[in-house]
Amino acid sequence: MKTIIPGEIPIPQLHQFLIGSVAPRPICFASTIDSEGVPNLAPFSFFNVFSANPPILIFAPNNSGRTGLPKDTLLNVKQVPEVVINMVNHEIVEKMNVAAAPWDKGISEFDKAGFTAVKSDLVKPFRVKESPVQIECRVIEIKEMGTGGGAGNIVICQVEKLHIDEAILNDEGKIDQHKINLVGRLGGSWYSRSNTPSLFELKQPMQATIGYDALPVSLKGSTIISANVLGKISSLLEWPKEAQIEKAKEDLQNGTLTDLVTKSIQKEDYSRVLAIYLAN
Repeated sequence: MKTIIPGEIPIPQLHQFLIGSVAPRPICFASTIDSEGVPNLAPFSFFNVFSANPPILIFAPNNSGRTGLPKDTLLNVKQVPEVVINMVNHEIVEKMNVAAAPWDKGISEFDKAGFTAVKSDLVKPFRVKESPVQIECRVIEIKEMGTGGGAGNIVICQVEKLHIDEAILNDEGKIDQHKINLVGRLGGSWYSRSNTPSLFELKQPMQATIGYDALPVSLKGSTIISANVLGKISSLLEWPKEAQIEKAKEDLQNGTLTDLVTKSIQKEDYSRVLAIYLAN
């Protein structure tokens, strides 16, 4: 395995390893305004939600890797500590990419990229009409992490108001992940898309499970069990019943372990898989 010590390689190379590893990242399409009322619109993928009470979003407009200078977004939130964070879905990703170009200060990315500027209710920066979710925020803190190219500047924002396109809501009034069709940033020029074929559901256990450490050694060392199947079995809430284990013993007399386990995995019957190994 390749090992990296940050101070021993050039910053651009370190940056590539970081953004290639920590991905996909949600995109903050940040709308800001300076003290003279000049708007700016720029995307940043060092971004996420960190709290619901209070509602906090954090993004990082890092210094330019080309010039080492701070981005207009950072300069703007220092002058006017407000921002609208517009979420990026697949329908607007190409236009968002136009806004990412290094336009000179004072040039409107709204105009260059063809976005519609909508007046916000509680903050000065404009919302992006085409975005499925527009979040008006007040900047509560800015933390400068360093100087020069690639240096991070963490902008901590408190949510003041959300605007959500009703077309992306489901019957329960919640955001439907199949409808919002968000995109994420990867390394290099690559993006990912959260469209229906790519989505899968993984419900978080709300109580203690069997756990990997309690599984039979033969199961943990099996060459026919993948890491994800081990995770499925470890997530079971209860052990197989005695009747299941006895049935597995009978089946092992008439078939092979590999065949029985493979068929059970295909049926997604992970309790049965565990029963087979307990019976073996």
